[in-house]
Amino acid sequence: MKAGVVHGREDIRYEEIERPKAGPGKVLVRVKYTGICGSDIPRVNGDACHYFPNVLGHEFSGTVEEVGEGVTTLKPGDRVAGVPLVPCMQCGDCQKGNYSLCRHYSFIGSREFGSFAQYVAVPERNAVRFDDAVSFEEGAFFEPATVALHGLRRVDYKGGRTVAVLGGGTIGMLTMQWAKIFGAKKTVVFDIVEERLDLAKRLGADCVINSGKEDFMDKVNAVTEGRGFDYIYETAGNTVTMKLAFELAANKAQVCFIGTPRKELSFGVQEWENLNRKEFTLTGSWMSYSAPFPGDEWELTAHYFKTGQLQFDDSFVFRKIPLSRIGEAFEMFKTPGAVKGKILIDSEA
Repeated sequence: MKAGVVHGREDIRYEEIERPKAGPGKVLVRVKYTGICGSDIPRVNGDACHYFPNVLGHEFSGTVEEVGEGVTTLKPGDRVAGVPLVPCMQCGDCQKGNYSLCRHYSFIGSREFGSFAQYVAVPERNAVRFDDAVSFEEGAFFEPATVALHGLRRVDYKGGRTVAVLGGGTIGMLTMQWAKIFGAKKTVVFDIVEERLDLAKRLGADCVINSGKEDFMDKVNAVTEGRGFDYIYETAGNTVTMKLAFELAANKAQVCFIGTPRKELSFGVQEWENLNRKEFTLTGSWMSYSAPFPGDEWELTAHYFKTGQLQFDDSFVFRKIPLSRIGEAFEMFKTPGAVKGKILIDSEA
């Protein structure tokens, strides 16, 4: 089969490798789309790849081609989304259902060959079936959608309260939609790009606020009647928005950092004053799994994409690029700001 193989820093090649097999307990998936994740970029354009040669890719959709011995829940022809984490299932964290915290995990698309290829073999439980009404593009967004839902529920989320989402990227848009699905009284999306705010309104945000404008806090006070927000989800991984979360929090609020920062972050006296005086709860979120593995984050994503309540917008996809041109895709990321959305690698093009 053909695959995009990483041989070194800035060296990813389209070449022929051995096609994997559906061994016992595994399924062979014919890959349709794989999204380029932010974590893939330093593995190709930097020094973060675990070994060489390697085949990356973990946000994928496709069709079951073959099933191995003992597989009972899937059959050839099933449309599936890939679950990349392979927990050990033996350690204390796994036994408690905290699979994201497993210390002995493997990961499809970094620690073992992934889906920047025509085929990928995965354990039976690492392929989540989805309905024919769900597109393969949506299937490639299961992983980011589950990350958003896992983050929503890292706090004691309850409906009927106000929610602020900081960052209008894909994860932010999905987080906002999950908050609405589970009964938010009011959802407010913050960003500094008007196009993203327009998209948030199209997808159902009750209010949008451009946090780059000087008077934006006046609008915050009007929306929340001066209280601040009950739940705040930071999805951009930006120092500015992470600090803004402290300012927007209501008394006894719950704050979750879903985004991954790329720079050092320090909290000054003002942030700690907010944290202490408001007595709000601050936590982080890592990956997207719960018991029984891979968790209802994945089942609910399949369900709500099927019903249309979790909306997929074409603007989520910046470009579709054939697997044969995967090197060009990673070249785009070398120009800051050039990629505005997800790049999908098409393994069948």
